[in-house]
Amino acid sequence: MNPLDIKDFKAGYNAQQQGYKSFIPEPINREWIISDPQTNILLEKANRKLGELNAFSLYVPDVDIFILMHIAKEATSSSRIEGTRTNIEDTVLKETDIDPEKRNDWEEVQNYILAINSAIHELKKLPLSSRLLRKTHSILLQGVRGKHKTPGEYRHSQNWIGGATINDAVFVPPHYSEVGRLMGDLENFLHNENVFVPDLVRIAIAHYQFETIHPFLDGNGRLGRLLITLYLVSKGLLAKPSLYLSDFFEKNRGHYYDNLNTTRLNNALLQWIRFFLVAVIETSEKGISTFQTILKLKEDIEGRRMAVFGKRLPNARRFIKMLYSKPRVKPAYVSESLAVSAPTANQLIGDFLRAGILIEQTGFKRNRIFEFKEYLDLFK
Repeated sequence: MNPLDIKDFKAGYNAQQQGYKSFIPEPINREWIISDPQTNILLEKANRKLGELNAFSLYVPDVDIFILMHIAKEATSSSRIEGTRTNIEDTVLKETDIDPEKRNDWEEVQNYILAINSAIHELKKLPLSSRLLRKTHSILLQGVRGKHKTPGEYRHSQNWIGGATINDAVFVPPHYSEVGRLMGDLENFLHNENVFVPDLVRIAIAHYQFETIHPFLDGNGRLGRLLITLYLVSKGLLAKPSLYLSDFFEKNRGHYYDNLNTTRLNNALLQWIRFFLVAVIETSEKGISTFQTILKLKEDIEGRRMAVFGKRLPNARRFIKMLYSKPRVKPAYVSESLAVSAPTANQLIGDFLRAGILIEQTGFKRNRIFEFKEYLDLFK
């Protein structure tokens, strides 16, 4: 198959089904060329910024602790795009500390965190494949509102996006009989070494195609966005899963959906790729800035503010390490996590309050929650 310039991309066609039409996307497993200079400049900058972020993530001490908060932020932002109302302040709390009316949303975000961590771990022994995506999907929907929508299985019925019924839907994905073929084509494209497509362009096209196929009955948006990070890690472009685009997509939600829809309606794949590359550039820059601020904060706290703790310093070091991954705590949780007595836990919290590291967030006398606000604010 000859290389095709992206400006000549044809998205697909509407196929008549029984009583409605569904969109059948064209296969994407081929070589793509970008002749547009503006897009090539964006691609060069995106590659450079992604490389800088990757290098920075390898430089930061104990980076895996800070990656946990990046994952929490991604899970929160990606889920909010789909309508949940959990914020990151709730995400880092235990279920027992969440208001009952918010627990369904909280559980969906926790599933997403679990799905991300599981998928990144599975990449060490499994390729990025339909098998891995289905396995990740089953975790995503386990025990939450989508639990009856065949978790871990491609759909066996028609779905649609927007509208009260299929007849007034904004978009009707391909008939379920086409899903296996189209997902096979997408998977082959991700791994096809016989076609020369820049990695960021390849995953931009793959994300668009995944959202267009909409292979599951639920969870397609979240899994499609996770696919981006999984691909970059699997290709070695990220040594650590430090780039997540959902925060950018949430802030630009209208443009995100408009670009996907315009690509289907007007074959505007080039515009989608530009939007995607801008997302990579801005998210990488923000990630680098966050890591730099974390390092400065870490040096200030551990090098200056904690210097007065004297013989309590060893426990204080364990406590601050815990706060980097769980920046909102209750005394009982501190006692349990650090395996110290309740009085010792309360003394540590008191030391951190006086040092300006923690603030009391609830204003209550009981069930108080203490927050590492300077740090948590970096991920809001």
